[in-house]
Amino acid sequence: MLTYPNIFEAHADAFPDAVAIAYGDREITWSAYDSMAARLASAFAAHGLARESKVGMFMYNCPEYLTTQYAAFKQRITPVNVNYRYLDDELLYLLDNADCEAVVYHSSLGDRIGRVKDRLGKLKLLIEVADGPSAGVPGSVSWDSVIDAHDPAPRIERGLDDLYMLYTGGTTGMPKGVMYAMGNFTAGFLGFYTGPMGRPPLQNVDEVTALTRMVHGLGQPTATPCCPLMHGTGVWLGALLPHLVAGKVVLLEGRSFDAAELFRAVERHRIGTLVIVGDAFARPMVQALRTQAESGRPFDTSSVTTIVSTGAMFSAEVKAELFEFIPGAAVMDILGSSEGGMGQTMATKENVNTTAKFGAMPTTKVINLETGLEVVPGSGEQGMVGVSGPGIPIGYYKDPEKSARTFREVGGVRYSFPGDMAVVEADGTITLLGRGSNCINTAGEKVFPEEVEEAVKTHPAVADCLVFGVPDEKFGQRVVGVASVAAGQTQPTGDDVIAYTKTKLSSYKVPKQLVFVATVPRAPNGKADYGTAKKMFDETSN
Repeated sequence: MLTYPNIFEAHADAFPDAVAIAYGDREITWSAYDSMAARLASAFAAHGLARESKVGMFMYNCPEYLTTQYAAFKQRITPVNVNYRYLDDELLYLLDNADCEAVVYHSSLGDRIGRVKDRLGKLKLLIEVADGPSAGVPGSVSWDSVIDAHDPAPRIERGLDDLYMLYTGGTTGMPKGVMYAMGNFTAGFLGFYTGPMGRPPLQNVDEVTALTRMVHGLGQPTATPCCPLMHGTGVWLGALLPHLVAGKVVLLEGRSFDAAELFRAVERHRIGTLVIVGDAFARPMVQALRTQAESGRPFDTSSVTTIVSTGAMFSAEVKAELFEFIPGAAVMDILGSSEGGMGQTMATKENVNTTAKFGAMPTTKVINLETGLEVVPGSGEQGMVGVSGPGIPIGYYKDPEKSARTFREVGGVRYSFPGDMAVVEADGTITLLGRGSNCINTAGEKVFPEEVEEAVKTHPAVADCLVFGVPDEKFGQRVVGVASVAAGQTQPTGDDVIAYTKTKLSSYKVPKQLVFVATVPRAPNGKADYGTAKKMFDETSN
């Protein structure tokens, strides 16, 4: 049966001495990874957790995060990602909404757990992972004591319909759990390996093991999620995907992204794949590479073959800058979300593609939801990107109304519509316009912030930018934004940047006002924090 836990257990048997996780000076082999997860699975069972019980993971990137997830998979329990930035009310909402019966948390985050635990009616188990002094949460037990006190759980039969769930922070509304059937979820990621090779879908674990042996014949794959494991990009592409072929996942120790730390890890571990989230990660990577090169001791990036990005705009200009320092790499830019993968593009030093232009997957369509008709290539008509196929989610946990809006039938086919608007070019490629929920309506014209942000960021003195609408008596909304200054550049005036942007875009799309802030607000995964940006604009512009 092709599910993540069955594949991982097979890796532990076939590649016991291969490193599964590296973290600082720690290296955890596949055998040790499996044993720790099995012991934790025993603890879950001993405390009454059973199939589809939920366990919250309230941690920074660390081996225990991935081990908790694997242990849950083993017992047919559903792991729940929890944003480590959440404060009491947000934390309580998510753990309660997810019906969590256990929480594994870092001790540095324990004060928040201590304040909400008594309001979680289903909670049975709290496990503290030390990253400093104990938080002293009453009733909690330490990670080490749990692992030491339990024998490994026996391997059990599991189902293709076991529940996997990823909570999306979302740019609007409260977080929602996106539900997947484990079999479809696993098969979708196996397609990353079989599709490019032209191989038929794998049928059983033995075929995965054979594929893994073939891959390892060229060297064990090594990958680093530069973004948090608490988000889909980090845990899916940076950990679960390389682990499908018994790869080594190198986790960074820093609590915020440090590009210099990344490239030191690249040199130490000969990392082949870097997983990032667009310009928010790529720009500091370019700066670190440039600074190190100017010192006369450039980083050795010769091992890097692939840079994978999804979740945010990755501009062509920044890709080109990266290729100056990592010329042998290919960039895979994926159009996707927690609700489904929709398209991708590959760029190399010799072929840097246009920003936000993607090749559509066979299951991807751009549909005018008012007419129910597919957008005609080259027509210039806007539509919403939808993806079909067996790998799309079941729906949102405990939210049938939102499920019905996002996952719906068009022409007898069930699609996932995460909300991305696009046009289809004459050659069939998709040009992404932006998320419909962020669309600004100004004087009857629709403006997608992402398009404006990319134009503003081409100004040589601008490091980052977010654009949004604010109420306006005349236009309904007017376009405004916040920006930050590029390293080594003199801060221009907002009017200077606005004048520059008018040479790139139609005038109605150009911000009417742009203010400079120290740092453009983004989540740890690089996604835009429009709420904070609006507050910063209000405070700075008044």
